[in-house]
Amino acid sequence: MRLGGTVAGAWRTPKEWEALLVKSRFRAVTAPFDCRTPRDVTDALLEICARRDVMIAEIGVWKNLFDPDPARAAEALAYAKGQLALADEAGIPCCVNIAGTASAAGWDAADRSNFTDETYGRIVDSVREILDSVRPRRAYYCLEPMPWMVPDSPEGYLQLIHDVDRPGFGAHMDFVNMINCPRRCLAPEAFIEQCFSTLSGHIKSTHIKDTRLHPTNLTALIQECAPGEGTLDYEAVLRIMDRHLPADAPMLLEHMTTFEAYAAAYDYVSAAAARAGIAV
Repeated sequence: MRLGGTVAGAWRTPKEWEALLVKSRFRAVTAPFDCRTPRDVTDALLEICARRDVMIAEIGVWKNLFDPDPARAAEALAYAKGQLALADEAGIPCCVNIAGTASAAGWDAADRSNFTDETYGRIVDSVREILDSVRPRRAYYCLEPMPWMVPDSPEGYLQLIHDVDRPGFGAHMDFVNMINCPRRCLAPEAFIEQCFSTLSGHIKSTHIKDTRLHPTNLTALIQECAPGEGTLDYEAVLRIMDRHLPADAPMLLEHMTTFEAYAAAYDYVSAAAARAGIAV
């Protein structure tokens, strides 16, 4: 598998980004450009990744298609289409967003409307509109699972794939985001196996991180953290991934803010992979 993440650090030119990439040791990355980036910069970054044998595993949208402000919602929809079109042109397999929320509290807010039948219908319709507009041949539009937003379970994700009913709709795997209750926290490897076995064949990119259940807080408090700072058995997790994913599949570290934090997480996961006999 290809271990990587988002290249951290300040850069102004593709050459400066390349230096950070080499230092990171990543074999897969999130796209360091978007559909608004000048084309010469995008082309230079694509050339660097090809020359360095680094996969650009995903390009993000990260905008709320259901923003209560119609102008912002329209802008988000147009951006999602632009990102998917760029992914398809560049051969990036996964264009990823979250489903969206009608909440005014934030683009990724937990809101009671997130699980209504009306919102589910909007999700299906929005994904279809994006795919029918762009008609990708190489890239897939995917939704990152969220603890409080569809999809929030592997079975729910598979049902959504069936309901969208478009060949360009794939699965983005973030098993930690779906470890959203104590039962899943206390038997995480069994749940992660369920995630990958249920969605096997649909997964285009995977986020890897860790999770921990606060031991005394009532009610349950579940915290995301970097690999090695939580309770997941990463040798077991990597064996599960190795059973269900292609040999060249990307797995991306995320949500760290410094180069040093990414490096520590990389070291932890690569050491666990070595113990498990898995090449990364």
